[in-house]
Amino acid sequence: MNNINMLYIIPGTSRPLRVYFRCGCFLTLLVVGLYAPITAFAQKIAPEVEAFIGEMVQKHHFEPEALRRLFERVQPRPAVIRAISTPGTARPWHEFRGRYIDPARINGGVAFWRKHADILEKASREFGIPAEIIVATIGVETLYGRNTGNFKVLEALTMLAFRYPPRAELFRLELEEYLLLAREIGFDPAVVRGSYAGAIGIPQFLPSSYRRHAVDFDGDGKRDIIKSPADAIGSVANYYKSYGWRPGEATVVPAEVGGSGIAAVLAIGIKPQLKVSELRSRGVLPAVPLDNAAEAALFSVESVSGTRYWLGLNNFYVITRYNRSVNYALTVYEVAQELRAHVKP
Repeated sequence: MNNINMLYIIPGTSRPLRVYFRCGCFLTLLVVGLYAPITAFAQKIAPEVEAFIGEMVQKHHFEPEALRRLFERVQPRPAVIRAISTPGTARPWHEFRGRYIDPARINGGVAFWRKHADILEKASREFGIPAEIIVATIGVETLYGRNTGNFKVLEALTMLAFRYPPRAELFRLELEEYLLLAREIGFDPAVVRGSYAGAIGIPQFLPSSYRRHAVDFDGDGKRDIIKSPADAIGSVANYYKSYGWRPGEATVVPAEVGGSGIAAVLAIGIKPQLKVSELRSRGVLPAVPLDNAAEAALFSVESVSGTRYWLGLNNFYVITRYNRSVNYALTVYEVAQELRAHVKP
């Protein structure tokens, strides 16, 4: 019997389908030039993205056509800009804290700690980071790996690199790091999902942090912080060690303030620069004993009852290298203390 074929134009498009019939019966439908869904049609590459592609080719020897095919299918995601413009850490501390000091986070952390007790003990021993700080960080970031983000990392980073001027330079670098990471590890950069800021995996590392600080801690020869809790634990510990965590030292203590010069002390910033003795002379009194020679930084947060003051020491500053917000760092510390109270040494 004879086959009959014809071209058919889909209504609302100019894309043809070639349809084959046999004896008047529908036999096969082959798509000509319409392999992907309509939402994945190639987009015209913006000049700034084309320039970025050229840089990746020149600096890192990427294949230009492969990058063009990749970026042609990147869809705009306005939700990324909305999310980064209103971060949760910008809320008053008592509101932000309330989202994390809760039974789900604490009970989940205790269960995570007990399940991975041997790995956590090994990480603490090798990197000098308390187990509770590691667990609390993972808990605040992703609820122990349950919420690792639903944004395609490539789309998020592309939006931030080329459509978010306040931090475009930073995210352009992260986009570069992401493509290098994908090539090194061997994953498809178009499919990995993460946060609206392009953070990846159980500990939510940005691509640059993944490349610099992720470690193979389960011994399988791969640095996989997306699926391996052991690698995530070791990588968080390595991150904090790399930024100068000091084992056995205090992290943060409450403070009382007096005098008229407190605003100037707060304006110095979160990096410890003043000795405790000098802070005392300016009317800042630690609520617990501290070595007068230790360096600390005064910061404040908003509680339900008003402003509260704290002294952040070196280890607190290290936590802020994970996330620059003092709300974030103080919450990690408090979650850690709750977990330590439930899991005895």
